[in-house]
Amino acid sequence: MTRNTSKYKRVMLKISGEALMGDQGFGLHPPTVERIAREVQKVQEMGVEICMVIGGGNIFRGLQGSAQGMERTTADYMGMLATVMNALGMQAALEALGLHTRVISAITMNEVAEPYIRRRAVRHLEKKRICIFAAGTGNPYFTTDTAATLRANEMACEAIFMGKNGVDGVYDKDPKTNADAKRYENISYDEVLSKHLKVMDASAIALARDNDLPLIVFSLDEPGGFRTILEGHGTYTTVS
Repeated sequence: MTRNTSKYKRVMLKISGEALMGDQGFGLHPPTVERIAREVQKVQEMGVEICMVIGGGNIFRGLQGSAQGMERTTADYMGMLATVMNALGMQAALEALGLHTRVISAITMNEVAEPYIRRRAVRHLEKKRICIFAAGTGNPYFTTDTAATLRANEMACEAIFMGKNGVDGVYDKDPKTNADAKRYENISYDEVLSKHLKVMDASAIALARDNDLPLIVFSLDEPGGFRTILEGHGTYTTVS
């Protein structure tokens, strides 16, 4: 039995679909998926129970499809299917490392994923299986940010870890285009909403706030960074 060396027993890791692209402009980059899987493996070795939600923007983004004239509900469902593809890719990478996983889909597709049943998912976590929640909430007009916050609450996660590309926290302005951007160590949910900071969409932030679920925003680019932050070190921003 692995002794838990983290302050958290169960966490949600939310990453964007774009995080899986590597330096490509589209799709999955297998070495990048494997690198993220190894980060997850290091955290599971600490004894932490892990949920995951992965976006679908590397394959299809519902809002962009809608902006180009596609009917919004159809575009959102296509985006949900993209998240299932990413979840299966991550599952393959995790299982290649010897980890036990379950892909749990909010849209029924029994041949490739389990349907979402809360009690069953909790049992998987108790058995130290990594649960990858796919297809968002199963409803159009909701993002994978909202899905991650919803599932984190349902699974009784103690925090949501937002793995970002090229950004190691929440800044007062875009650090990629503003050299004088300042990183927050801690910030409140209400400040994130009032300052329109691009951490999560507003409904996800409100859901986290209403259930007192902290968000920890960190960089996925730093090798071992996920584990380091769970050990209480590293660079990150806490939204609480």
